[in-house]
Parts: sequence; C-alpha cells; structure tokens
Amino acid sequence: MTPEERSASRSGWAVGIATAAYGISFGALATASGLDVWQACVLSLVMFSGGSQFALIGVLASGGVAAGGTAIASAALLGVRNSFYALRLSRVIGRGFWRRTAAVQLTIDESTAVATAQTEPRAQRIGFWVTGLVVYIGWNLMTLAGALLGNLIGDVRAYGLDAAAAAAFLGLLWPRLKARQTQAVAVAAAFVATLLTPFLMPGLPVLAAAVVAIVVGVLNLFGRRDEPPHPEAIPMEREVEP
Repeated sequence: MTPEERSASRSGWAVGIATAAYGISFGALATASGLDVWQACVLSLVMFSGGSQFALIGVLASGGVAAGGTAIASAALLGVRNSFYALRLSRVIGRGFWRRTAAVQLTIDESTAVATAQTEPRAQRIGFWVTGLVVYIGWNLMTLAGALLGNLIGDVRAYGLDAAAAAAFLGLLWPRLKARQTQAVAVAAAFVATLLTPFLMPGLPVLAAAVVAIVVGVLNLFGRRDEPPHPEAIPMEREVEP
C-alpha cells in the first residue's frame, strides 16, 4: 500500500469514527420524537443520511404524525444532494453492478469528501469505501445505543459530537480551498444557506447553496479561462480500473 493509500485509509477511519459517534444523538432524539427503537434503527439502516434523518425526526417531533408528509418531503430534499455526489464519484467507484449497488448506500457527505480529497485513483477508491463502511456500521450501532439509552444519557448535544463530525469534515475540505474560485464558492454557498435556513423547509437551503456552485462553475466566475485544470481535479476524471 502506498503512502497516499495509507493516508486515505487513515482519513476514512478518522472521519468515519467522528461521524458515527454522532449517531447516538440521532438514536436518542428519534425515540424522544416518538419513534420506537426498531423504527429508529430501520431508519438508519435504510435511509442512512444524517441530515435527512434529523430533518425527519425534527418535523415529527414538532408536528407528530400529522406532519409525516412534510417530514418526508424535507428528508427527500436533503437527500437529493447525494445524487450529485454519485455523478461525481461514478468513475471512482468503477464498473460492476454489485459494486455500484453497494456504493449507492455509502454515497454520503463524508465518503465523498474523503474520496475527492485524494489525488490518486486507487486512494480515492480506498477513501470512499473505508469511510462509507466505517460510518455505516458505526452510525447504526450508535443509533441502537442512543435509542436504547434514551434519556439516560441526558442532552446529547452537550457532548459536542456534532462539532467533532463537522470539524473532521472541515479538515478534509480546508486543503482544497486554495483557488480563488473555490474560496468564492465556499463563502457564497455558506452565506446563501445561512440566509435561507430560517425561511425555507429543511433541504431547500442546501439545494440553493448547490446552485451557487453550479452558476460559478458554468460561468467560470473568479477563474481564468486560460488556466489549466487544477491538479486535484484531474484524477477524478480518470477511469479507475476494477
């Protein structure tokens, strides 16, 4: 295994563990919002998208069963972003029906971030699978623990697990914010999402922020038309052999 591949594996474990630990918060909040233990666990097993899961139980907690339609809509809107990740990671995953089928469930924020942070094709693949599997297994185990413990663990937000996961994610993205165009996208997207969050249903601010990146990319704002592609982006366009 090359140094690049070992680094991808370490990053996958680090981000995976930090993210999975926050699953205990979801389990506790899910049961507090009215779900049974088995319902919380099935939700993590099947949906497996932290943002969508928290949006779902958040709406259910505020409106009960009557808010089911709104809860599903909010969760679905947040989950739309994963389809964009799938387009980006298609070449990294490689060919094969079963491989791609398994990758569908593991295509999340964290696995995408670790994969795209690597510069070598095989390291990208290792980063994706290690991160995705660690988060999936850990998140589901922590969901079960949180659902079983419930109120015994107190206010789960006090442990700062959400901050740990966000810090790990930011640590991956920070080295990629080198170009002026990338920095502009990050600032503008964060501003738009923050501005719209109090007024729109969960999921829409994320999609609106994604539009910022699309507009900047299509119009090539803040970028030079004659400059070559950034080296970090090139490997993502190569076909990765199985």
